[in-house]
Amino acid sequence: MKLFIAGHRGMVGAALVRRFGREPDTELLLRCRADLDLTDQAAVNAFFAAEKPDVAIIAAAKVGGIHANNTYPAEFGYENLILATNCIHAAYQAGVSRLLFLGSSCIYPKLAPQPLREDSLLTGPLEPTNEAYAIAKIAGLKLAEYYRRQYGVCYHSAMPTNLYGPGDNYHGPNSHVLPALIRRFHEAKESGAPRVEAWGSGSPLREFLHVDDLADACAFLLRLADPPDLINVGTGREISIRELTEQVAAVVGYPGEIVWDASKPDGTPRKLMDVSQLAGLGWSAATDLADGLPRTYASFLQESAAGLLRT
Repeated sequence: MKLFIAGHRGMVGAALVRRFGREPDTELLLRCRADLDLTDQAAVNAFFAAEKPDVAIIAAAKVGGIHANNTYPAEFGYENLILATNCIHAAYQAGVSRLLFLGSSCIYPKLAPQPLREDSLLTGPLEPTNEAYAIAKIAGLKLAEYYRRQYGVCYHSAMPTNLYGPGDNYHGPNSHVLPALIRRFHEAKESGAPRVEAWGSGSPLREFLHVDDLADACAFLLRLADPPDLINVGTGREISIRELTEQVAAVVGYPGEIVWDASKPDGTPRKLMDVSQLAGLGWSAATDLADGLPRTYASFLQESAAGLLRT
């Protein structure tokens, strides 16, 4: 199998490379942005036409936390929308019969019933702070669904919950909550700061999936002869931001005070994925947060020491 992984240098893409690199009959087809700009339609068309992969996983995306999504909605909307449409259409034109598009749990309405079921899609307003990103992801997954319906190709989508693990982005204001906390507590520990500020009230509930578990779920889904058009990927377990913050501080070894700034946005109050459909097919996550957090902090230290930390 000739497999194209779009976005192989990102956290998700790198996990996919680790996972599928172990498959003896899989040839990985990889391109960095300097060699293939996925927002350039002509370049994407030419790439697919020349390489003709058997399978494509679209893991490339412009991603960020609440601050980044809320500050740069035009960039998040445009880049993710054009990337998805370019890849899906070019794959079809090149005869790619199998494509897996990766979305995000933010596609679901802000106040959808919890846990979030796949059939909650498009039933209500989105969370305003990441609406642009969510709309682009919804467009991508629906386009995959429409190509499957009209042309008979097996194009399907997976919606992972909040991800963490090696290769995450640790940019201060623009990163997701977990890597932001790791960096903040690490730097406070190193500098001897007596307190660390945390955003919001700490009350929102979130679910976290180790990125290597997501990669394994993708391998599982690609083995299915008739996968669902859309399926959630998560752990089915949630934790409050306050408890997560305290756990990260403990893993990092930060002894100081945590101060909560309630003037900062909380985002969606609760976001737990209903993973019963995937569990019914025979897959479940293997990594508990209690194991994944220390491993992720160890990766942070290694990446920092090697000068490879994404900031």
